[in-house]
Amino acid sequence: MTSQSLFGAVPAPMTLSQYTVAIGDAVRRSPVLQGAWVIAELSDVRVSGGHCYMELIEKNQAGQTVAKLRATIWQSRFQYIRQKFYASTGRDIMTGLKVMLNGTANHHQLYGLSFTVNDIDPSYTLGDMERLRREILIRLHNEGVLGLNKLKTMPAAPQRVAVISAAGAAGYGDFINHLMANQEGFVFYPFLVPAIMQGERTSLSVREALKFVEQTIDLWDCVAILRGGGATTDLNGFDDYELARDVAVFPLPVVVGIGHERDRTVLDEIAHTRLKTPTAVAAFFVDSLRSAYEKTGELVDTITRYVNDRISGEMRRLSNCETLIPALAETRIASAGALLEREISRIPAIVSAKLAQANGKIEMYRQLLKTLAPKTCVRSADRLDELSERLSLAADLTLKRHAAKLESLEGMVGILSPENTLKRGYSITRVNGKAVTDAASLSSGTRISTRLHKGTIESEII
Repeated sequence: MTSQSLFGAVPAPMTLSQYTVAIGDAVRRSPVLQGAWVIAELSDVRVSGGHCYMELIEKNQAGQTVAKLRATIWQSRFQYIRQKFYASTGRDIMTGLKVMLNGTANHHQLYGLSFTVNDIDPSYTLGDMERLRREILIRLHNEGVLGLNKLKTMPAAPQRVAVISAAGAAGYGDFINHLMANQEGFVFYPFLVPAIMQGERTSLSVREALKFVEQTIDLWDCVAILRGGGATTDLNGFDDYELARDVAVFPLPVVVGIGHERDRTVLDEIAHTRLKTPTAVAAFFVDSLRSAYEKTGELVDTITRYVNDRISGEMRRLSNCETLIPALAETRIASAGALLEREISRIPAIVSAKLAQANGKIEMYRQLLKTLAPKTCVRSADRLDELSERLSLAADLTLKRHAAKLESLEGMVGILSPENTLKRGYSITRVNGKAVTDAASLSSGTRISTRLHKGTIESEII
Protein backbone atom coordinates (compact mmCIF):
# COMPACT_ATOMS: atom_id res chain seq x y z
CA MET A 1 0.00 0.00 0.00
CA THR A 2 1.35 3.41 -1.01
CA SER A 3 0.23 7.01 -0.65
CA GLN A 4 0.80 10.19 -2.64
CA SER A 5 2.61 13.35 -1.50
CA LEU A 6 4.23 16.41 -3.00
CA PHE A 7 7.36 14.32 -3.49
CA GLY A 8 5.56 11.45 -5.23
CA ALA A 9 4.65 7.96 -4.03
CA VAL A 10 6.09 6.87 -0.62
CA PRO A 11 6.00 3.47 1.16
CA ALA A 12 3.24 2.90 3.67
CA PRO A 13 4.30 3.74 7.27
CA MET A 14 5.32 0.94 9.70
CA THR A 15 4.93 0.55 13.43
CA LEU A 16 8.04 0.77 15.55
CA SER A 17 7.90 -2.94 16.29
CA GLN A 18 7.64 -3.68 12.56
CA TYR A 19 10.61 -1.41 11.95
CA THR A 20 12.76 -3.03 14.67
CA VAL A 21 11.86 -6.47 13.34
CA ALA A 22 13.00 -5.36 9.90
CA ILE A 23 16.30 -4.15 11.40
CA GLY A 24 16.74 -7.48 13.16
CA ASP A 25 16.02 -9.37 9.93
CA ALA A 26 18.54 -7.22 8.08
CA VAL A 27 21.17 -7.82 10.72
CA ARG A 28 20.60 -11.57 10.75
CA ARG A 29 20.68 -11.82 6.95
CA SER A 30 23.96 -9.84 6.65
CA PRO A 31 26.88 -12.32 6.35
CA VAL A 32 29.36 -9.62 7.40
CA LEU A 33 27.71 -9.39 10.84
CA GLN A 34 27.62 -13.16 11.46
CA GLY A 35 30.68 -14.94 12.92
CA ALA A 36 32.74 -11.74 12.69
CA TRP A 37 36.04 -11.04 14.51
CA VAL A 38 35.88 -7.73 16.34
CA ILE A 39 38.71 -5.90 18.16
CA ALA A 40 37.54 -3.88 21.17
CA GLU A 41 38.29 -2.91 24.76
CA LEU A 42 36.18 -4.46 27.52
CA SER A 43 34.25 -2.15 29.83
CA ASP A 44 31.80 -2.68 32.72
CA VAL A 45 32.40 -6.44 32.79
CA ARG A 46 30.10 -8.24 35.23
CA VAL A 47 28.96 -11.81 35.81
CA SER A 48 25.38 -12.58 36.76
CA GLY A 49 23.42 -15.82 36.70
CA GLY A 50 26.30 -17.61 34.97
CA HIS A 51 26.25 -15.13 32.07
CA CYS A 52 28.90 -12.45 31.42
CA TYR A 53 27.71 -8.98 30.44
CA MET A 54 29.95 -6.20 29.16
CA GLU A 55 30.31 -3.27 26.85
CA LEU A 56 32.69 -3.21 23.89
CA ILE A 57 34.26 0.19 23.32
CA GLU A 58 36.78 1.76 20.96
CA LYS A 59 38.83 4.86 21.78
CA ASN A 60 40.77 7.18 19.54
CA GLN A 61 44.33 8.35 20.21
CA ALA A 62 43.00 11.16 22.40
CA GLY A 63 41.30 8.61 24.64
CA GLN A 64 37.78 9.52 23.53
CA THR A 65 35.21 6.77 23.04
CA VAL A 66 34.21 6.62 19.35
CA ALA A 67 32.14 3.41 19.35
CA LYS A 68 30.20 1.36 21.90
CA LEU A 69 28.25 -1.90 21.75
CA ARG A 70 26.65 -4.16 24.34
CA ALA A 71 27.94 -7.74 24.38
CA THR A 72 27.05 -10.97 26.17
CA ILE A 73 28.73 -14.33 26.71
CA TRP A 74 25.97 -16.77 27.52
CA GLN A 75 26.41 -19.33 30.28
CA SER A 76 26.72 -22.19 27.78
CA ARG A 77 30.00 -20.70 26.44
CA PHE A 78 31.24 -18.52 29.28
CA GLN A 79 33.05 -21.10 31.42
CA TYR A 80 34.82 -22.60 28.41
CA ILE A 81 35.94 -19.19 27.09
CA ARG A 82 36.92 -17.99 30.58
CA GLN A 83 39.11 -21.02 31.35
CA LYS A 84 40.73 -20.94 27.92
CA PHE A 85 41.55 -17.23 28.25
CA TYR A 86 42.97 -17.62 31.76
CA ALA A 87 45.10 -20.63 30.81
CA SER A 88 46.74 -18.61 28.03
CA THR A 89 47.06 -15.16 29.60
CA GLY A 90 46.88 -15.69 33.37
CA ARG A 91 44.10 -13.09 33.35
CA ASP A 92 40.39 -13.25 33.98
CA ILE A 93 38.01 -11.62 31.55
CA MET A 94 37.81 -8.14 33.02
CA THR A 95 37.45 -4.44 32.41
CA GLY A 96 40.32 -2.74 30.65
CA LEU A 97 41.55 -5.66 28.56
CA LYS A 98 41.87 -5.25 24.83
CA VAL A 99 40.57 -8.38 23.11
CA MET A 100 39.65 -9.87 19.78
CA LEU A 101 36.22 -11.52 19.95
CA ASN A 102 34.30 -13.74 17.56
CA GLY A 103 30.54 -13.32 17.57
CA THR A 104 27.30 -12.43 15.92
CA ALA A 105 25.31 -9.19 15.81
CA ASN A 106 21.72 -9.26 17.10
CA HIS A 107 18.95 -6.74 17.26
CA HIS A 108 16.20 -7.00 19.89
CA GLN A 109 12.98 -5.05 19.67
CA LEU A 110 13.36 -3.78 23.26
CA TYR A 111 17.10 -3.83 23.93
CA GLY A 112 18.43 -2.79 20.56
CA LEU A 113 21.67 -3.86 18.91
CA SER A 114 24.02 -6.24 20.77
CA PHE A 115 26.85 -8.69 20.17
CA THR A 116 26.78 -12.34 21.22
CA VAL A 117 30.33 -13.59 21.91
CA ASN A 118 31.18 -17.09 20.72
CA ASP A 119 34.97 -17.05 21.32
CA ILE A 120 37.94 -14.87 22.33
CA ASP A 121 41.45 -15.12 20.82
CA PRO A 122 43.89 -14.97 23.80
CA SER A 123 46.92 -14.47 21.54
CA TYR A 124 45.72 -11.02 20.53
CA THR A 125 45.38 -9.94 24.19
CA LEU A 126 48.84 -11.31 24.98
CA GLY A 127 50.26 -9.41 22.04
CA ASP A 128 48.55 -6.20 23.04
CA MET A 129 49.71 -6.52 26.67
CA GLU A 130 53.25 -7.23 25.51
CA ARG A 131 53.09 -4.26 23.12
CA LEU A 132 52.05 -1.99 25.99
CA ARG A 133 54.88 -3.25 28.19
CA ARG A 134 57.38 -2.86 25.38
CA GLU A 135 56.28 0.71 24.70
CA ILE A 136 56.65 1.61 28.40
CA LEU A 137 60.12 0.02 28.60
CA ILE A 138 61.27 1.78 25.41
CA ARG A 139 60.03 5.11 26.75
CA LEU A 140 61.87 4.62 30.07
CA HIS A 141 65.01 3.61 28.16
CA ASN A 142 64.84 6.73 26.01
CA GLU A 143 64.51 8.82 29.18
CA GLY A 144 67.63 7.17 30.60
CA VAL A 145 65.93 5.79 33.75
CA LEU A 146 65.20 2.16 32.81
CA GLY A 147 67.97 0.53 34.87
CA LEU A 148 68.44 3.12 37.62
CA ASN A 149 66.83 1.11 40.43
CA LYS A 150 68.95 -1.94 39.61
CA LEU A 151 72.03 0.22 40.31
CA LYS A 152 70.94 0.94 43.89
CA THR A 153 72.99 -0.86 46.55
CA MET A 154 71.02 -3.41 48.51
CA PRO A 155 72.21 -3.56 52.15
CA ALA A 156 74.01 -6.80 53.00
CA ALA A 157 71.45 -7.51 55.75
CA PRO A 158 68.15 -5.72 54.92
CA GLN A 159 65.92 -5.81 58.01
CA ARG A 160 63.88 -2.57 57.88
CA VAL A 161 61.46 -3.24 55.03
CA ALA A 162 58.68 -0.90 53.89
CA VAL A 163 56.02 -3.27 52.53
CA ILE A 164 53.50 -1.95 49.99
CA SER A 165 50.59 -4.38 49.86
CA ALA A 166 46.91 -4.74 50.62
CA ALA A 167 46.16 -5.11 54.32
CA GLY A 168 44.71 -8.54 55.01
CA ALA A 169 45.73 -9.94 51.62
CA ALA A 170 46.81 -13.58 51.51
CA GLY A 171 50.12 -12.70 49.84
CA TYR A 172 51.03 -10.20 52.56
CA GLY A 173 50.12 -12.75 55.25
CA ASP A 174 52.32 -15.40 53.61
CA PHE A 175 55.19 -12.91 53.46
CA ILE A 176 54.94 -11.97 57.16
CA ASN A 177 54.58 -15.59 58.32
CA HIS A 178 57.61 -16.78 56.37
CA LEU A 179 59.71 -13.76 57.33
CA MET A 180 59.04 -13.77 61.07
CA ALA A 181 59.08 -17.57 61.54
CA ASN A 182 62.57 -18.13 60.09
CA GLN A 183 64.44 -20.99 61.76
CA GLU A 184 67.52 -18.93 62.63
CA GLY A 185 65.48 -16.44 64.67
CA PHE A 186 66.65 -13.44 62.63
CA VAL A 187 64.82 -10.23 63.53
CA PHE A 188 63.10 -8.12 60.85
CA TYR A 189 61.15 -4.87 61.05
CA PRO A 190 58.51 -4.93 58.27
CA PHE A 191 56.11 -1.99 58.11
CA LEU A 192 52.95 -2.17 56.01
CA VAL A 193 52.13 0.83 53.82
CA PRO A 194 48.64 -0.16 52.62
CA ALA A 195 47.68 0.24 48.97
CA ILE A 196 45.06 -0.98 46.52
CA MET A 197 46.64 -3.83 44.58
CA GLN A 198 44.02 -4.53 41.91
CA GLY A 199 41.76 -2.60 39.62
CA GLU A 200 41.98 0.81 38.02
CA ARG A 201 43.24 2.57 41.18
CA THR A 202 46.29 0.29 41.57
CA SER A 203 48.83 2.62 39.96
CA LEU A 204 47.75 5.75 41.84
CA SER A 205 47.52 3.94 45.19
CA VAL A 206 50.97 2.33 44.91
CA ARG A 207 52.52 5.64 43.81
CA GLU A 208 51.06 7.39 46.87
CA ALA A 209 52.52 4.62 49.08
CA LEU A 210 55.94 5.15 47.47
CA LYS A 211 55.71 8.88 48.22
CA PHE A 212 55.10 8.08 51.91
CA VAL A 213 58.13 5.78 51.99
CA GLU A 214 60.30 8.44 50.34
CA GLN A 215 59.21 11.02 52.94
CA THR A 216 60.42 8.65 55.71
CA ILE A 217 63.35 7.26 53.71
CA ASP A 218 65.84 7.21 56.61
CA LEU A 219 63.74 4.54 58.34
CA TRP A 220 64.05 1.88 55.61
CA ASP A 221 66.65 -0.36 54.01
CA CYS A 222 64.49 -1.17 50.99
CA VAL A 223 60.92 -1.41 49.65
CA ALA A 224 58.90 -4.56 48.87
CA ILE A 225 55.83 -4.39 46.58
CA LEU A 226 53.74 -7.53 47.16
CA ARG A 227 50.62 -8.97 45.64
CA GLY A 228 49.69 -12.63 45.44
CA GLY A 229 47.79 -15.58 46.81
CA GLY A 230 44.04 -16.06 46.61
CA ALA A 231 42.08 -15.63 43.40
CA THR A 232 43.51 -14.06 40.25
CA THR A 233 42.93 -10.31 40.09
CA ASP A 234 43.76 -7.52 37.74
CA LEU A 235 47.46 -6.93 37.10
CA ASN A 236 46.98 -4.25 34.48
CA GLY A 237 47.60 -1.54 37.08
CA PHE A 238 51.24 -2.62 37.30
CA ASP A 239 51.74 -2.14 33.54
CA ASP A 240 51.54 1.62 33.95
CA TYR A 241 54.10 4.19 32.79
CA GLU A 242 53.76 6.58 35.76
CA LEU A 243 54.14 3.78 38.32
CA ALA A 244 57.01 2.21 36.38
CA ARG A 245 58.89 5.51 36.26
CA ASP A 246 58.42 6.15 40.00
CA VAL A 247 59.88 2.70 40.75
CA ALA A 248 62.76 3.17 38.29
CA VAL A 249 63.92 6.44 39.90
CA PHE A 250 63.09 5.49 43.51
CA PRO A 251 66.06 6.23 45.83
CA LEU A 252 65.84 2.86 47.62
CA PRO A 253 66.16 -0.62 46.05
CA VAL A 254 62.71 -2.03 45.24
CA VAL A 255 61.91 -5.74 45.50
CA VAL A 256 58.73 -6.98 43.78
CA GLY A 257 56.74 -10.17 44.29
CA ILE A 258 53.66 -9.64 42.16
CA GLY A 259 51.20 -12.35 41.12
CA HIS A 260 52.24 -15.91 40.44
CA GLU A 261 55.36 -17.41 38.93
CA ARG A 262 54.17 -17.08 35.36
CA ASP A 263 52.96 -13.48 35.78
CA ARG A 264 55.29 -10.73 34.60
CA THR A 265 54.67 -6.99 34.60
CA VAL A 266 56.66 -3.88 33.71
CA LEU A 267 57.71 -3.55 37.38
CA ASP A 268 59.39 -6.95 37.16
CA GLU A 269 61.67 -5.56 34.44
CA ILE A 270 62.74 -2.36 36.21
CA ALA A 271 62.79 -3.23 39.93
CA HIS A 272 66.07 -3.94 41.71
CA THR A 273 65.06 -7.55 42.42
CA ARG A 274 62.17 -9.55 40.95
CA LEU A 275 60.85 -12.64 42.74
CA LYS A 276 57.95 -14.84 41.75
CA THR A 277 55.79 -14.62 44.91
CA PRO A 278 55.57 -12.74 48.24
CA THR A 279 56.84 -15.88 50.00
CA ALA A 280 59.89 -15.87 47.71
CA VAL A 281 60.51 -12.22 48.70
CA ALA A 282 60.51 -13.22 52.39
CA ALA A 283 62.93 -16.07 51.61
CA PHE A 284 65.19 -13.58 49.82
CA PHE A 285 65.45 -11.38 52.93
CA VAL A 286 66.06 -14.37 55.22
CA ASP A 287 68.76 -15.71 52.87
CA SER A 288 70.41 -12.27 52.72
CA LEU A 289 70.59 -12.05 56.51
CA ARG A 290 71.84 -15.64 56.75
CA SER A 291 74.60 -14.91 54.24
CA ALA A 292 75.62 -11.76 56.13
CA TYR A 293 75.62 -13.69 59.43
CA GLU A 294 77.81 -16.46 57.99
CA LYS A 295 80.23 -13.93 56.48
CA THR A 296 80.44 -12.10 59.81
CA GLY A 297 81.22 -15.40 61.55
CA GLU A 298 83.99 -16.09 59.05
CA LEU A 299 85.46 -12.65 59.65
CA VAL A 300 85.32 -13.17 63.43
CA ASP A 301 87.14 -16.51 63.03
CA THR A 302 89.76 -14.88 60.80
CA ILE A 303 90.33 -12.04 63.27
CA THR A 304 90.52 -14.51 66.18
CA ARG A 305 93.13 -16.61 64.39
CA TYR A 306 95.15 -13.52 63.52
CA VAL A 307 95.03 -12.23 67.11
CA ASN A 308 95.98 -15.64 68.53
CA ASP A 309 98.89 -15.93 66.10
CA ARG A 310 100.03 -12.43 66.95
CA ILE A 311 99.80 -13.11 70.71
CA SER A 312 101.73 -16.37 70.32
CA GLY A 313 104.44 -14.58 68.35
CA GLU A 314 104.72 -11.84 70.95
CA MET A 315 104.84 -14.42 73.76
CA ARG A 316 107.72 -16.19 72.00
CA ARG A 317 109.44 -12.86 71.55
CA LEU A 318 109.00 -12.01 75.24
CA SER A 319 110.31 -15.44 76.21
CA ASN A 320 113.39 -14.91 74.05
CA CYS A 321 113.93 -11.47 75.57
CA GLU A 322 113.53 -12.92 79.05
CA THR A 323 116.20 -15.49 78.30
CA LEU A 324 118.56 -12.87 76.91
CA ILE A 325 118.19 -10.40 79.81
CA PRO A 326 120.59 -12.14 82.29
CA ALA A 327 123.26 -12.55 79.64
CA LEU A 328 122.80 -8.97 78.47
CA ALA A 329 123.00 -7.72 82.05
CA GLU A 330 126.21 -9.63 82.64
CA THR A 331 127.66 -8.31 79.40
CA ARG A 332 126.66 -4.72 80.20
CA ILE A 333 128.09 -4.96 83.73
CA ALA A 334 131.34 -6.42 82.42
CA SER A 335 131.54 -3.70 79.79
CA ALA A 336 130.84 -1.00 82.38
CA GLY A 337 133.52 -2.48 84.71
CA ALA A 338 136.09 -2.50 81.92
CA LEU A 339 135.21 1.09 81.07
CA LEU A 340 135.67 2.09 84.71
CA GLU A 341 139.04 0.34 84.88
CA ARG A 342 140.18 2.18 81.78
CA GLU A 343 139.02 5.52 83.16
CA ILE A 344 140.71 4.83 86.53
CA SER A 345 143.99 3.95 84.85
CA ARG A 346 143.90 7.16 82.84
CA ILE A 347 143.32 9.51 85.79
CA PRO A 348 146.91 9.49 87.31
CA ALA A 349 148.48 10.17 83.93
CA ILE A 350 146.03 12.97 83.17
CA VAL A 351 146.54 14.56 86.60
CA SER A 352 150.32 14.26 86.36
CA ALA A 353 150.30 15.86 82.95
CA LYS A 354 148.12 18.71 84.18
CA LEU A 355 150.34 19.25 87.22
CA ALA A 356 153.50 19.21 85.14
CA GLN A 357 151.95 21.71 82.73
CA ALA A 358 150.90 23.97 85.62
CA ASN A 359 154.35 23.71 87.33
CA GLY A 360 156.05 24.58 84.07
CA LYS A 361 153.94 27.70 83.68
CA ILE A 362 154.58 28.68 87.31
CA GLU A 363 158.33 28.29 86.90
CA MET A 364 158.23 30.32 83.70
CA TYR A 365 156.34 33.14 85.37
CA ARG A 366 158.76 33.02 88.38
CA GLN A 367 161.80 33.43 86.16
CA LEU A 368 160.13 36.22 84.23
CA LEU A 369 159.23 38.13 87.35
CA LYS A 370 162.78 37.77 88.77
CA THR A 371 164.15 39.26 85.62
CA LEU A 372 161.74 42.22 85.41
CA ALA A 373 161.55 43.24 89.10
CA PRO A 374 163.76 41.51 91.56
CA LYS A 375 162.04 42.73 94.70
CA THR A 376 158.63 42.34 93.33
CA CYS A 377 159.61 39.05 91.87
CA VAL A 378 160.73 37.79 95.25
CA ARG A 379 157.35 38.57 96.71
CA SER A 380 155.61 37.20 93.62
CA ALA A 381 157.79 34.13 93.74
CA ASP A 382 156.80 33.59 97.33
CA ARG A 383 153.18 33.99 96.34
CA LEU A 384 153.64 31.65 93.43
CA ASP A 385 155.13 29.11 95.79
CA GLU A 386 152.07 29.49 97.95
CA LEU A 387 149.77 29.11 94.95
CA SER A 388 151.77 26.09 93.82
CA GLU A 389 151.29 24.45 97.18
CA ARG A 390 147.55 25.25 97.12
CA LEU A 391 147.25 23.89 93.58
CA SER A 392 149.01 20.68 94.56
CA LEU A 393 146.68 20.35 97.56
CA ALA A 394 143.59 20.96 95.38
CA ALA A 395 144.79 18.40 92.85
CA ASP A 396 145.31 15.84 95.61
CA LEU A 397 141.79 16.49 96.98
CA THR A 398 140.30 16.18 93.48
CA LEU A 399 142.11 12.90 92.89
CA LYS A 400 140.93 11.53 96.20
CA ARG A 401 137.31 12.59 95.55
CA HIS A 402 137.22 10.97 92.07
CA ALA A 403 138.97 7.90 93.42
CA ALA A 404 136.30 7.60 96.14
CA LYS A 405 133.53 7.95 93.53
CA LEU A 406 135.11 5.30 91.34
CA GLU A 407 135.44 2.98 94.33
CA SER A 408 131.73 3.58 95.09
CA LEU A 409 130.71 2.79 91.48
CA GLU A 410 132.92 -0.26 91.51
CA GLY A 411 131.27 -1.41 94.71
CA MET A 412 127.78 -0.94 93.21
CA VAL A 413 128.79 -2.89 90.11
CA GLY A 414 130.01 -5.65 92.34
CA ILE A 415 126.81 -5.62 94.40
CA LEU A 416 124.58 -5.75 91.29
CA SER A 417 126.54 -8.49 89.59
CA PRO A 418 124.82 -11.94 89.34
CA GLU A 419 127.63 -13.53 91.37
CA ASN A 420 127.09 -11.26 94.38
CA THR A 421 123.30 -11.68 94.02
CA LEU A 422 123.78 -15.46 94.26
CA LYS A 423 126.09 -15.00 97.29
CA ARG A 424 123.22 -13.30 99.12
CA GLY A 425 121.11 -16.46 98.88
CA TYR A 426 119.26 -15.85 95.63
CA SER A 427 119.11 -18.41 92.80
CA ILE A 428 118.26 -18.54 89.07
CA THR A 429 115.90 -21.27 87.81
CA ARG A 430 115.95 -22.15 84.10
CA VAL A 431 114.03 -24.51 81.79
CA ASN A 432 115.85 -25.39 78.60
CA GLY A 433 118.22 -22.49 79.22
CA LYS A 434 115.42 -19.95 79.67
CA ALA A 435 114.90 -18.18 83.00
CA VAL A 436 111.62 -19.02 84.81
CA THR A 437 109.72 -16.01 86.19
CA ASP A 438 106.23 -17.50 86.72
CA ALA A 439 105.63 -20.78 88.58
CA ALA A 440 102.28 -21.09 86.76
CA SER A 441 104.17 -21.67 83.51
CA LEU A 442 105.62 -24.97 84.88
CA SER A 443 103.77 -28.24 84.55
CA SER A 444 104.22 -31.59 86.26
CA GLY A 445 107.20 -33.53 84.95
CA THR A 446 109.12 -30.47 83.75
CA ARG A 447 112.89 -30.65 84.31
CA ILE A 448 114.36 -27.46 85.83
CA SER A 449 117.93 -26.29 86.60
CA THR A 450 118.54 -24.07 89.65
CA ARG A 451 121.85 -22.19 89.85
CA LEU A 452 123.18 -21.31 93.34
CA HIS A 453 126.29 -19.37 94.39
CA LYS A 454 128.10 -22.66 94.55
CA GLY A 455 126.79 -25.42 92.34
CA THR A 456 123.65 -26.21 90.33
CA ILE A 457 120.58 -28.30 91.30
CA GLU A 458 118.67 -30.35 88.72
CA SER A 459 115.01 -30.93 89.69
CA GLU A 460 111.71 -32.25 88.33
CA ILE A 461 108.35 -30.62 89.01
CA ILE A 462 105.94 -32.87 90.97
